[in-house]
Amino acid sequence: MNNAREARQMLRAHRYGALCTLSKKFDGHPFGSITPYLVDHDGSLLILISTLAEHTKNIQYDPRVSLITHNQDSPHIQTQGRITVVGAAQIITDTDKAGTRYLRYFPEAQTYFNMHDFSIYRIMPQSLRYIGGFGKIHWIEANSYLVPPYPLIQQENNVISHMNTDHRDTMRHYCQHFHKIEVLHAEMLGIDCDGFDVRADEKILRFDFPEMVFDAQQARHALIAMSRAPR
Repeated sequence: MNNAREARQMLRAHRYGALCTLSKKFDGHPFGSITPYLVDHDGSLLILISTLAEHTKNIQYDPRVSLITHNQDSPHIQTQGRITVVGAAQIITDTDKAGTRYLRYFPEAQTYFNMHDFSIYRIMPQSLRYIGGFGKIHWIEANSYLVPPYPLIQQENNVISHMNTDHRDTMRHYCQHFHKIEVLHAEMLGIDCDGFDVRADEKILRFDFPEMVFDAQQARHALIAMSRAPR
């Protein structure tokens, strides 16, 4: 697996990061805030922010941003993997697809999504600083990190519907085998070229594919292979 894909997988596994913008009020001084984010199919980041928020005012002043995330379950902050995305944030005007996908992961944001002063912004990476662990430190450029369009993007909703209608037992098995937890409720939230996400009771779990998949047929083969893990 190459560093670019490992970096994408790390970003996809997390839901919150520290967003750094350039302060309008303090003449470009770095300003940090915590924000939920969702990695879209291509590897760009989606954030839902209010026009009243300081970081939004900063983005409108200067779109250059960075966002860092890390393994939020580990107390060993200096030795764990982490990644910093350096890029630019732009508002999304056509929010249908991005909004639907975002709300599957963050249903509690529905109230904010309906307010006129909240908008979805897309952070397009330019470079990424990937620290996969001790001694594994790399700069990754956007041209090797971002994924060109692929058929599964348009097929995602059908795959999710099929899995949630017919294969909830299989997804509970995924949770038990790959994450070593027993769950009562399992629901697929999204699937992309690198893997898929399941809401397992109250927690979102990430499952990585061994190899990238680009359409529903390849995804089906990967999901079947994972279901054959010992029960």
